[in-house]
Amino acid sequence: MTRPDREPVILRGISSRAWEHPADRGALVALRELRGFDIVLRKLASLVKERQMRLDFLGSAIRVDRHQYADVHRHYLQVAAVLDIPEPPELYVHRNPDLAGVTMGIDKPIVSISSGAVQMLDDQELRFLLGHELGHAASGHALYRTLFVWVLRLTSNLAWLPVGSVGLRVILAALSEWRRKSELTADRAGLLAVQNPNTAIRVLARIAGGGDLSQIDIAAFLEQAKDYESGGDLRDSLLKLAMLENLSHDVPVERAAALQHWVSEGEYRDILGGDYPRRDDDDNVSITDEAKAAARHYRDAFNRSGDPLVDTLRRFRDKVTPNRSE
Repeated sequence: MTRPDREPVILRGISSRAWEHPADRGALVALRELRGFDIVLRKLASLVKERQMRLDFLGSAIRVDRHQYADVHRHYLQVAAVLDIPEPPELYVHRNPDLAGVTMGIDKPIVSISSGAVQMLDDQELRFLLGHELGHAASGHALYRTLFVWVLRLTSNLAWLPVGSVGLRVILAALSEWRRKSELTADRAGLLAVQNPNTAIRVLARIAGGGDLSQIDIAAFLEQAKDYESGGDLRDSLLKLAMLENLSHDVPVERAAALQHWVSEGEYRDILGGDYPRRDDDDNVSITDEAKAAARHYRDAFNRSGDPLVDTLRRFRDKVTPNRSE
């Protein structure tokens, strides 16, 4: 379902659970279960100076309002209205020629997008990026993304923590996995903000191809995603695993494929039709149910994947348990 020529549906009372990817929630549940994570979180929360962070943006970026980057401000308010976020975080534009955005903070998130994104994206694509970052903020990602940055900066100075340096590396690896999966959540929020899948895929194609779409075919880009997932042999599967270990975001073609799958399976259409979880019910959500939903996602993704390594593991599983019920 696309809405290129219509006003977007206002998703009144929508909970961030509507766009949160099960892999995001599953990675976060696993992260919170790590021994020592609560200690790191408490210690870092006391070290991070949110006031200083805001001063950094005030001093080195442009605060977006009705006087500065007025068009960006207008798009930001419209996106916040669609996602029913009555008090969106402060928005800044920072100097960076690349297409980028960031959401940081502890109690009061701050959103910042790059000057390159403002110059590179058309109005709808810009709304996708703004919706993406608002999705991070509404889903509570700012705290953990800030924690990730500070763990990277301060690892050498945190040896005094009871978890020790090895434990810190485990926590950092878990945070990296969660951060990659959190991008899938934010992509869904961006799509709900613009309500046009082609716009969302175009932005991901821009990220992959440097911004120029004049010679890019979106259908071919999505086909490329299939080739990335299922092409090659076991060596390619292992290389992809090693490559992802050092990435803060999943690769653009995989993000595009994940977003396309979400659209095709119908949940996106249901949300636009008014069938989505409400914020009023958030307090009644069971953590156990969230963990089960994440487990179902990973099981379905495992059964659906065309990756050569996953295919080998599936065949081994079927030999070991030939009568296993699905």
